[in-house]
Amino acid sequence: MHRPVPFVLSAALLSMAALASCGVLAAGSSSPAAPAAREIVLVRHGNYTPDVAIDEKIGPPLSPIGVAQARLAGARLHGELSQLDALHVSPMQRARDTAAAIGAEFPGRVFDVVDDLAECTPPTRRADIMAKEKPEDTAACKTRLDRVFATYFRPAPGAARTELFVCHGNVIRYLVTRALGVDTAAWLEMSVGHASLTRIRIEPDGRFKVIAVGDVGHIPANLRTGASGDADRNLAAPPLNVAPAPGA
Repeated sequence: MHRPVPFVLSAALLSMAALASCGVLAAGSSSPAAPAAREIVLVRHGNYTPDVAIDEKIGPPLSPIGVAQARLAGARLHGELSQLDALHVSPMQRARDTAAAIGAEFPGRVFDVVDDLAECTPPTRRADIMAKEKPEDTAACKTRLDRVFATYFRPAPGAARTELFVCHGNVIRYLVTRALGVDTAAWLEMSVGHASLTRIRIEPDGRFKVIAVGDVGHIPANLRTGASGDADRNLAAPPLNVAPAPGA
């Protein structure tokens, strides 16, 4: 009759040990770790050239200018961030290439591939966009991105954390609307350039502070692409204007 008691106690102790190992409980304590601030740094992938011959679930790699943009983002992150506690990346090739360029600035660090970060189109106010999408696809996208928000956009347990996410424009803009607490269908009213930085801070009490959206201060003006108003650019050598030969 008394056999279940030690089993319950043992299960409780095992559960507490598991929570402590992932930082939810303070070390050596049976109490939950005090919440701390978490900063989320979202980097959009660099420029790429669309290619319909490539599986859309993977997508094309970065273009040469996209690699340059990603390296500039990596240099800025290395110079500005004193710590990176976790690195996450979308499974799509352009995001993986961007992460690889950024990772060169953080030797020995590895990225966690998060399938939910893949590019998709959530519901938007734009009727012209919704007319091209299947309702079940936009609903599935919203579900995925809400799951990302619920998983990562919360106070850190025990000590402040900074986490890097290399992903996509639609993903980033949707997550910004979630942090702002506004209608998520408004995400398309923002524009974020290639290799731009978006920073969101979650305070210990759960409040959100959007620090920057689509910051491209690390990219020279003649290398910026992807945001509304940006020109199409590449790294091909332009033709040289040569003065006419004397007497010509």
